[in-house]
Amino acid sequence: MPETRVLASGVVERIGIENGSISYKTETADFSEKVDFKDHAEGLQKVANLLMSAEIGVIKNAAEVDAVGHRVVHGGKQFTKTIKVNDEVKANIKRLFSLAPLHNPANLTGIEVAEKLFEDTPQVCVFDTAFFESVPQKAYQYAIPQHLMEESRIRAYGFHGTSHKYVSKKALNHLDDPYAKIITIHLGNGCSMTAIKDGKAIDTSLGFGPANGLIMGTRAGDIDQSVVFFMQEHLGYSVKEVSDLLNKKSGMLGLTGHSDLRDIEAAAAAGDRTCALALDMNAYRIKKYIGAYAAALNGLDTIVFTAGIGENSSTIRSKVCKDMDFLGISLDESLNGQRSKSLREIHALESRVKVMVIPTNEELEIANQVYELI
Repeated sequence: MPETRVLASGVVERIGIENGSISYKTETADFSEKVDFKDHAEGLQKVANLLMSAEIGVIKNAAEVDAVGHRVVHGGKQFTKTIKVNDEVKANIKRLFSLAPLHNPANLTGIEVAEKLFEDTPQVCVFDTAFFESVPQKAYQYAIPQHLMEESRIRAYGFHGTSHKYVSKKALNHLDDPYAKIITIHLGNGCSMTAIKDGKAIDTSLGFGPANGLIMGTRAGDIDQSVVFFMQEHLGYSVKEVSDLLNKKSGMLGLTGHSDLRDIEAAAAAGDRTCALALDMNAYRIKKYIGAYAAALNGLDTIVFTAGIGENSSTIRSKVCKDMDFLGISLDESLNGQRSKSLREIHALESRVKVMVIPTNEELEIANQVYELI
């Protein structure tokens, strides 16, 4: 920084499940390995080993690093800006575990491991919830007794803000229209959508915790709260068991037995009806949110697909955009089927709404915010 030159990139995949892997690439090296990681700490240790490897590393030692940026999912009401880590910050992140049980614990683990690996280096948190400070109260407040919001801060916060912020800025620059009405669709193992007007978020599908809205890898998304009461009162589930089921055993995993969409698409293509139905359900939920956000925006100029599934699954994009003529959305299936690591338009010539695929770059957005802070 500030040249934004990428010295190394990579990914650790399928943490905690079988067939894990790590890939690592520099300007002179390209390394990959099939290895199962039991947890995030183990994965991060391997990443650090590669970065400081005598053979293929890009830094000689930890002292060369000026700052380490961490994505933290839930900042609650306390954290609305990028901030340096201290004991109080870590304690607050821990207090928010119950609101983001799949993420905040791993985020804190990342911070604690990095503090040991880079002990004299500032650790900096970038919060997913910060981008949604512009959402108006009519959108973020729940219709529950007022004191619960005022005293306990029970309200919608929103997540994946780093990604939504990055791709919406890219879209606005591409359109050369700062007032464009945009819906960004972040589809990965976690999924969310955001309505953006004049460059600011006005509504988003995730709320108090990152569990509602769209169907996700292991999370159910929107569900009638009566189901929760029924499970506890009549089926004997404890509060923790319901939470674990809705967060870790539902979504595409609960529907199909698979949490990785690539496995589900392959099974559906081979004739598995359960997997085919799950894909239809996934796309249907996204379509409903597009309709709702088009109404909230009072129009629609562009929809943006991003993140692992949004960028790579032509099947999901096709299902989402099918039969959306009323809203002016029409896909060019030939363009949709192409692969690229760059921003691209995939709508048909007659489409009134532009459809884009924009690779997210949360790492760069985090790096920019960390660099600005230090």
